[in-house]
Amino acid sequence: GDHHCSGRVEVNLHEKWGTICDHDWDMQAASVVCSELGCGFAESASSGAEFGPGGGLIALRSVHCKGHESSLVHCDAFINRNSFCTHQNDAGVKCSTLMEPRLSVLSPHFVFSAGESVHFYCNIQPRDRVSNVHLYKHGVETPLVTQSADPTQIGVSLVLSDVETFQQGSYSCQYNIKGGFPPHRITSPTSHPVNITVVDLLTPHHWYNTSSEAPTGSVIKGEGFNITCSTPRQYPGASFQLRLVRSNGTVRQSLPAVSQSVTFTFPNAQSSNEGYYYCLYRVQLDGRTFVSRESQPLPIAIKPDPLLSPMVISWLVSGVTFIIAVIIIFTVAKVMCNKEKKPSELERETRTVDNTYVAL
Repeated sequence: GDHHCSGRVEVNLHEKWGTICDHDWDMQAASVVCSELGCGFAESASSGAEFGPGGGLIALRSVHCKGHESSLVHCDAFINRNSFCTHQNDAGVKCSTLMEPRLSVLSPHFVFSAGESVHFYCNIQPRDRVSNVHLYKHGVETPLVTQSADPTQIGVSLVLSDVETFQQGSYSCQYNIKGGFPPHRITSPTSHPVNITVVDLLTPHHWYNTSSEAPTGSVIKGEGFNITCSTPRQYPGASFQLRLVRSNGTVRQSLPAVSQSVTFTFPNAQSSNEGYYYCLYRVQLDGRTFVSRESQPLPIAIKPDPLLSPMVISWLVSGVTFIIAVIIIFTVAKVMCNKEKKPSELERETRTVDNTYVAL
């Protein structure tokens, strides 16, 4: 025939191929053949060796089908019947070939953010009996989207609204036509798959670590501290961004997300590190940049070293002053005491004479 779904009908009987006589050959029998071959529905039941005479065995002399059988073997068939039949009476069929549809995405990318709508487009074979076009997800038996088709349409838009992460994966489309005898719905082949990815970036968590001597929510000036950002869902090539909001502006820094969490290190805390810290997660896929919501603010105050606080310094100065004063007073008193005990030159001479006299 003109294509693989039209031509002379032959059956394998006892491991031998043979033709079918066109006596009693009708649309019901042709419909069963087309359905069994996966060729849609029958457009015509040909007779008189329209597709050329066969050779050898005439396998079936007569076939009676109701049209709904899944195979010719389920129809009433007669191998030997008192009827004159030659290969000039070979039966044939012309089936309606349903072309494979083509599915595409009406956007330049195949990665979407959760909550967005994905617009698919299914190209179909224009026929006057197309009824519905369906969008299927691989692994799901029922269609996710069904759209009726106008007879003049060569394609149908199929919209998947408000997508979520569990809806990412492989999609295909099919269309139905109504035909055959008796009339029934026939499904086209499945289109080639189209894969989509759905990105849902969760809000990251963050916390900080510093010395245990620092008050809650604070870092001691001059000491080191760390801020860790974490997310439960990781994507390749992503990064974490840490944003510091302070009174005189905003400071940002980023680190690659080689794991589900990263740590920003500050070895020497200064007043410029004081403010509110926010974390966000960023990833670029298929030419699109996706950014998570920012985390809750993490306030950090920079406190002076308690050992060098003004009060401590004041106490130290007062203590040193007191000690110096005591030392000065003690020194002066000692000097005065020594001065009183030291005798004069005249007193020493008098004592010498007196002592001598007494000795005599």
